[in-house]
Amino acid sequence: MGRNKQVILRDYVSGVPKDSDMIVLSSDKSSVVANLPQGSNAVVVKNLYLSCDPYMRHLMSKSTEEAQDSFTSYSPGSLVELSSVM
Repeated sequence: MGRNKQVILRDYVSGVPKDSDMIVLSSDKSSVVANLPQGSNAVVVKNLYLSCDPYMRHLMSKSTEEAQDSFTSYSPGSLVELSSVM
């Protein structure tokens, strides 16, 4: 069992994201239990870093009307979702 951390967008980002633009929540109550099938070759991956690449920066910025058709921006107070690459 591991602790779950969540990254919440504090406010829209202007320019390069800073630590102060986000809130990291960690709680023993939000623990994660991995139920892997017995005999499975499955693995559990722990993310160590949140990468704010240009695509993520775009989602953290306030959208213009023309950009809203292509992307849905995060809103302040929302969870910053990411995918893992191995």
